[in-house]
Amino acid sequence: MKASDFDYLRPSNLEAAIAMLVEHEGGAMPLAGGQSLMPMMNFRISAPDALIDLADVAEMHGISKEGDTIRVGAMSRFALLMKDPIILAEIPLFGLALPHIAHDAVRNRGTIGGSLALADPAAEMPALTLTLDATFELTGPSGARMVKVDDFFLGFFETALREDELITAILVPALAPDQSFGFHELTQRHGDYALAGAVVARSGGTHRVAFFGVCDRAIRVPALEDAMNSGSDLPSVLTHLSDIEFADDLKASAKTRQRLAGVALTRAIEGMNA
Repeated sequence: MKASDFDYLRPSNLEAAIAMLVEHEGGAMPLAGGQSLMPMMNFRISAPDALIDLADVAEMHGISKEGDTIRVGAMSRFALLMKDPIILAEIPLFGLALPHIAHDAVRNRGTIGGSLALADPAAEMPALTLTLDATFELTGPSGARMVKVDDFFLGFFETALREDELITAILVPALAPDQSFGFHELTQRHGDYALAGAVVARSGGTHRVAFFGVCDRAIRVPALEDAMNSGSDLPSVLTHLSDIEFADDLKASAKTRQRLAGVALTRAIEGMNA
């Protein structure tokens, strides 16, 4: 199939991009790589009146360290994140996880902001930012506002992003001296979306854990984190997986996904100690 007719717009700055979103009153879609959006348009799942290509919006590019925070422009491509020296030094979790995102062709075009705005529940990036306790800079006609990652993912492909806003940057705390990470996902083939995945961050005795590919969004389980923080053994920790409403679909039943989530978490923890 082919996409329905649409206007192609390419703003040169952030102000122009926001103005285009406002002008089209929800009828325009930002193009931030297009690795998910274009197939959706070709299958007529999405049919925007206009595409706003963000490639030339300089304000959405760049990676910098600002005090104890790493600022990642939303238009940073996955391939760049895999080799940027600041990312490699300050966000080693990306180094663990990014090679698992699809394939080279997708990583060369896909962007961190595009993935987060889409909020595919089986994608890695939402879970990574949950684990990293990130903050999102969302910019609209009234200026920028900051939204914590725990308040951003609301449901199946649903976020706190308004129709006249763009994710302009992702703010991640710089690496703590005692911080360590674990990542594991289970897929049918390398590069496929995960049937279940787990991401773990540990600093001192405190853990943040996120799961992806298991329900309607990337998700944390507070009771499970509390059990890990209190030093409970792994079988006791895994009992708290029952707090997740696991997805049941053609690829895996809810019961299977719960078992796979336990496997993913176990291997992610083991990877931290390797």
